[in-house]
Amino acid sequence: MRYFAVSDNVDTLTGLRLAGIEGCVAHDRKEAQAAISGAIARNDVAVLLVTERLAAFCPGLLDDLKRRGTQTVVVEIPDRHGTGRAPDSITRYIRESIGVKV
Repeated sequence: MRYFAVSDNVDTLTGLRLAGIEGCVAHDRKEAQAAISGAIARNDVAVLLVTERLAAFCPGLLDDLKRRGTQTVVVEIPDRHGTGRAPDSITRYIRESIGVKV
């Protein structure tokens, strides 16, 4: 089983390739959906990394994949420009999930 990345820019993908993660670049919604669907169809992809910008292009597809519980885990990652999340997003997520302030 392996990782596969779908990125919206070459720089992020190059960094991931240096870490041994293969992938592809997509620039619009159609390319992103095709790349994500192609990666999910592969039997050897265990973790699919998708940059946040591309994830915003196709939230319905990613939500459906996460709900179906496919063998591939879908993870949204920030790209080289940083994250679109608030600085305390992880702490807030924990607080909302388990009701404990950390």
